[in-house]
Amino acid sequence: MKIVHILNSVSGKGNGIVCATVDLACEQAALGHQVYAISRGGEFLPLLEGRGVKHIVVNQARHPLTILKAIFKINRAIKEIQPDIVHAHMMTGVVLARILKIKNGIPLVATVHNAWQRSSFVMGLADRVIAVSGNVKETMINRGVPGKKIEVVRNGTVGSIRLNDNDAPNLFLQRPSIATVAGLYKRKGITCLIKAFALVKKEIPTAHLYIVGEGEDRPVFEADAHGSGVSDSIHFEGFQPHPKAYLRQTDVFVLASHQEPFGLVLSEARDAGCAVVGSNVDGIPEVLENGKAGQLFESGDHAALANIVIDILKNPERLSYWKAQAKTNIEWLSVRRMCQETLKVYEILT
Repeated sequence: MKIVHILNSVSGKGNGIVCATVDLACEQAALGHQVYAISRGGEFLPLLEGRGVKHIVVNQARHPLTILKAIFKINRAIKEIQPDIVHAHMMTGVVLARILKIKNGIPLVATVHNAWQRSSFVMGLADRVIAVSGNVKETMINRGVPGKKIEVVRNGTVGSIRLNDNDAPNLFLQRPSIATVAGLYKRKGITCLIKAFALVKKEIPTAHLYIVGEGEDRPVFEADAHGSGVSDSIHFEGFQPHPKAYLRQTDVFVLASHQEPFGLVLSEARDAGCAVVGSNVDGIPEVLENGKAGQLFESGDHAALANIVIDILKNPERLSYWKAQAKTNIEWLSVRRMCQETLKVYEILT
């Protein structure tokens, strides 16, 4: 099968949409499909090309002249490739591909990641819509996309070639350690996590918090840390190309998001064997199997989050239990499963 993926970039700066697409494209190529990616480029380009995924450079920035050029370039590429399926992963790509579908008639699939964005209804322009969680499917139906067009294919990272253990450096975190890996944006709940850590620190004075990631709201969170009274034990690590190094060393991994369609990093944290705690919103309960693979707390309730973390860190048996639970039944979070289910969606249209 000839498959064309369209996305804004293949940047290696921690974008979950890009990471999931790179995993999918590489796995499809490994299974013998002819796979192409159309984007403006980025750090994952050598990985893609090394795995047999051909890349076509097209800038899809939302400026009139740039969009016109993108339409021309993508149309030319599709005519040359003659793909069986076009798979768009971001809204601009869906709109461009839909325009070109009138000319070329190639079936169009769109994957919805950020369903919390009001403009996500645009993804419904595709012939089939893939939702990365059951919650995302419900949201898209509420946005007016017919349920019969939507297939749920949950993300997965187990077996990802992006997460090669040989590339991850050895770290020595101060213990006991709590870590999060997230874009530093308000919807990720970092303020809640910092408030919770201040309570944890009162009960466990030796605890440390590692915040891995970058984003526009970092100054807000640094101010939160400074005002917490425990800033000496809060470490802003910035963006890290190998976050698995932190996951392997931390005791408790926390994702405190207020909005989270799936939470790709939760799959990575489970695979690394962390004790996992996540907010009970959107797709997070699905990744944590409704509390079987990790503990849940109500989003924004920093006291509840603190109590869970304190309980884990004060009880070695409980820490061991939740680390083991994270690794239990993890096979369903594999890249191979994600790929196979996606190919079944393609087969509906071809």
